[in-house]
Amino acid sequence: MKNIAVILAGGTGTRAGAGEPKQFRLLPDGRTVLETCVTAFAGLVDSICVVTHPDFAERTRNILNGRNIGVINGGKERWESSWNAIQALDDEEVNVLIHDCARPFVSKRIICDVCTALETHKAVTVAVPVTDTLYAAKDGLVTEIPPRETFMRAQTPQAFRLSLIRHAYELALQDENGVAATDDCGIVKRYLPEQEIFIVCGEETNKKLTYKEDFI
Repeated sequence: MKNIAVILAGGTGTRAGAGEPKQFRLLPDGRTVLETCVTAFAGLVDSICVVTHPDFAERTRNILNGRNIGVINGGKERWESSWNAIQALDDEEVNVLIHDCARPFVSKRIICDVCTALETHKAVTVAVPVTDTLYAAKDGLVTEIPPRETFMRAQTPQAFRLSLIRHAYELALQDENGVAATDDCGIVKRYLPEQEIFIVCGEETNKKLTYKEDFI
């Protein structure tokens, strides 16, 4: 079964500073965040597509520099960008790996482990154990200290059979309260709660570039 990587690069990156989207920021090796992220998947999946803001579509194509990579217009919210990509993919049964461009240092090991897990699972995510104590809080006060061993921090890629994630989004779009999820596994867990989601062990280096300090 084919594995298709969808790189979500549709954000404006205002929290990262520098006056431009973080996917276009240069890393110490002189490559952009987008180039680094795409290169991580090259050769490990059957095809790649990038979801970007319509205003930056041409710039994205220029950075990709003739690579055989599709460019898809994103939406205002993250889930809309994922949904646009899901709709753009062919109806054939494939696996789709949805990855945040803001995590450009995803390793070959993680990608390969996700692809292997997809051979026996229809939904796969990447996560790392929580090492800090967690507080549940309200109005500036600690209300509960849950056992941290039951929690993990989510990373990407999050991967699915295309038919599964498409069905989950179709159900989400029928929700009278609107789509409410911060990632694609959240969509699956909320609208297909019986579906198991297998966890691949992530890495601390697979961090998300969010603030200007992260680039330092």
